[in-house]
Order: sequence, then C-alpha cells, then structure tokens
Amino acid sequence: MAKSFVPVAGPETPDELFGKLSTGVPGILFCYWLSADGEQHCFPFVSGQITDLFGIERPSLRTSADPLFQRIHPDDFGLIEHSIVESATRLNPWRYQARLRLADENYRWFEAYSQPERQADGSTVWYGEFHDVQHYKDLESELRESEAEHAFQARFQNLIAQLSAEFINLGFEHIDLCIEELLSTIGEFFDVDRSYLYQFSDDYRWMYNRHEWCAPGVGHKRDSSRAISVTELPWWSRQVQSMIEQNRVMFVEDVDCLPADAPDEKTLLQSQGVSSLFCVPIRIRGRVCGFFGVESLSRRSWRTDQEDLLIIVSGLLSGALERNRLEQELLNQSIRDPLTGLHNRRYLMPRLTEMLGRRNRYGESFALAMFDLDHFKDINDSLGHLGGDYILQRFAEELREQTRSTDVVARFGGEEFVVAFSAVRRPEEVRELVERILQSIASTAFTYNDSDVHLTASAGLACITELSSGPASPDALIDLADHRLYLAKKSGRNCLVDASGTVRI
Repeated sequence: MAKSFVPVAGPETPDELFGKLSTGVPGILFCYWLSADGEQHCFPFVSGQITDLFGIERPSLRTSADPLFQRIHPDDFGLIEHSIVESATRLNPWRYQARLRLADENYRWFEAYSQPERQADGSTVWYGEFHDVQHYKDLESELRESEAEHAFQARFQNLIAQLSAEFINLGFEHIDLCIEELLSTIGEFFDVDRSYLYQFSDDYRWMYNRHEWCAPGVGHKRDSSRAISVTELPWWSRQVQSMIEQNRVMFVEDVDCLPADAPDEKTLLQSQGVSSLFCVPIRIRGRVCGFFGVESLSRRSWRTDQEDLLIIVSGLLSGALERNRLEQELLNQSIRDPLTGLHNRRYLMPRLTEMLGRRNRYGESFALAMFDLDHFKDINDSLGHLGGDYILQRFAEELREQTRSTDVVARFGGEEFVVAFSAVRRPEEVRELVERILQSIASTAFTYNDSDVHLTASAGLACITELSSGPASPDALIDLADHRLYLAKKSGRNCLVDASGTVRI
C-alpha cells in the first residue's frame, strides 16, 4: 500500500447516518475507503473519539488514512495490510486485532470489525467499528503467566474465537440462534446449571428472560420468571442501579446468606433452586440493556478470575448485539423510505416474489393496489414542500392503519403508494378494503399550519389470479395495477378501478 496519497473525493460519506450513532457507541465507528488500485485510501467518516485517543484531526483522515496507519505497531502493519487486501478481494468481513500508538505514545490493543462493499468504480468501502481490547489482552497475559492456567486459557480462547466466528459468519437474522449456542457452550464450559440473557425495559422497571440454557435435568426459569418486576424487588433494584451506573458485576456467593433486606429475592431464588450466581451487564452503545448470567444449584468454588472471564463473554455478547442492531438499522435505511417510514421498492419486490412463490406452491392468492394522491402538485404548490411532505406522511399513516400486519405497504415513488394484500380469499374483500381507504382519505380533514387540507386519492387494483393468460410475475401485476390507476385518473379521480370496472367513492 503506497505511503503518500493525494486528496480524493472518495465515496459519499455517511456522516448523517453514523453521526447520531457514534455518540452512543463505546468504540469508534468508521467508513474506510480503498481505491481500486490500492494506491489511495481515506476515512470518509470516523467517530470523534479518534482525536481524543490518537490526537488525529478528523479532516486529515478524509484526505488520507495515513495518519492513523502510521500509528500501527510495526510488527502488526504487514499482517493488517494483507488482511485488508484479502477482504477487498473476497469481500469477506474484515476483523483484526492490532496495537496502535495513542496520543501519549503508549501502545494499546484494538479490535476492528467491518463489512466491505464494492463500489461502482471498483473501489471498496468498509463500514464498521473498532474498540479498545487492551483489558482482554492484559487478562490473557496474566493467565499465561501461570503454567497451570495455560491449558485452560487455550481452551477458553479457542471457545471465544469459535463463538466469535459464528457471530461473524452468520447473518444478523440468525442472532437468536447464535445466542442460544453461546449460552449452551459457556454453560457447559464452566460447568454451571443455567446460563441466560435478560433484557431490561427502557425504564428498567421490568426484566425479561429472553434466552436461557439449562443443564440436563435442570428446570427452566423461563416458565416462572419470563417477566419480573424490578420495582417489586427493592434489593435487586439497587443491584440493577449499580449495573447501570457503575457497570458492576453482581456476584451472590450463597443465596442463603443474602442480606435481611432481600427477603423476596431470597425466596424467589431459593424457589428456583439457585445456590450462587453471577450477573454481568450487557451494554449496547454505552447503555446497559440487560445482563448475562450463570448460576449453580449447589455450593461450589468459583475461579478467582471468574468475573473477568464472564466479562469477556459479556463483551462478546455486547459486541454481537451492538453490531446486530447497527446492521438492522443499516438494513432499515436501505429498505425504508426516509420520509414516510414505509418500505420502498427494494423491499417490495422480493416480498412480491415470495407471495408469488406461495401462490405457486400453495395456491395462496394475493392482490396489489396502487394509490396516487389526486392533484398533489397543487397541494405542493399551495402548502410548500414541507406541507407536501406532511400530507405524504399522513397518507402513509392512513395506509398503515387501514391494512393488516401481514400486508406490505410501500412508497413506490413520489405520491404513489403500493399495498400488497397477502392471503386473499375473495377479490371482493380487497376491493372493499381499498374503497374504505379511499373513503377514509376523502372524509378526513388533514390540518397543516391551522389550515384544513381536503385530500382524495385514486387507486388501481389487480389480483394475481387475473394473470392467467400470460406468465405471472411481480412486474406484470404492477403493470396491470398501474394501468388501472391510470384509468382511474382519466375517469375523474377519487375512484377505484379493478377487474369489475370503475368504482366511485
């Protein structure tokens, strides 16, 4: 990789998307760009923590990534350069650990994880995050100082690496399966009776048992404690507060020796057969969202470093959940219309293909209605673009309220919207539903800046069963609905056109 670079425009920077996210993330979010010939690279976006940690001003990194790469430890530079090239070649997720020199000239270990994306010009962009893992490296060093600990350490590190690989290689839609696998693996490794993941409500008044593993012959707590009111357990509520404010791990060595001010907690744990337990907070974007725990049903001796080991597992869970949420938000950004929050064409077309597949396999019918707001240009001209945006948002809300959760509601473009009605038994049912939507729009006064705006819409409706004369496809169904929408517009607007003809509202 060349050492000198000239300023380049690079890809479009995702500052607007990542700016809000970066303030709540403990690590550093980044967007790294590498030219197709490997001669130029830069960071179109990087979190503000880069200046605090390394003394590097963000604008300089938008021109060249050299200021940060020059801080990579010499022993790590060649390998990290090779891993980037390999990731760019294969478009595999890039994950690496390396030592970086801080602003105080001391080296610390950091771990980076990112997803590559090929650009139209052949360059590559990675979206990801890196964070300080020096604590874990220090822990590794301490464990290796003891010969007796070497075998255990090797097994533990292999276990974490295996679990990390599973989280990386599986798509975010499989996160629940990964968590279940982690809980069972960790539970067996530490020879505990239960391991679990609890999630707090936003106000910390409730906690929910989301995932749980139990050793053979041990009953599940989820049957009796799927949802627990934290406010009804004062002592436990204080422990939760310590988790939130101090990131404190809770360790109960002997449930029978809980303090006198924890009678309800003692009774609850004893009823579940618990003798001792650890609970480690889980953080996402710096906020405690739940905890990972292990417990034993009998008296046992825990390792002196048990807390640190569980912190590593908790860190793995936190990182996986944090990446999962980021991936979900990135996906939502790509499949949702930013103005109305409805799905867009990118989401709609695969769903129509799925509906067509169900039609072919199970005979399940579906229909598609295309809506267009009447005289929307006049509304835009009279209210301004902000007023027009408001009307589009309100119309989107009406569509959401009038349709089922199994239906797909999407903004098709401009003032055109599409609703794909799944599992249609009779075309008449859909026609009646579309009529109700149009009637609701026509009878609703939309208020903008203290002025009532009266709105109507036109619709074209088509059912998949009507495409018997030619090959059925999502495009053919859309074309038919669009043609009928055109006919509705020509018929005077504020009406519906389907196979039966024009239906006046």
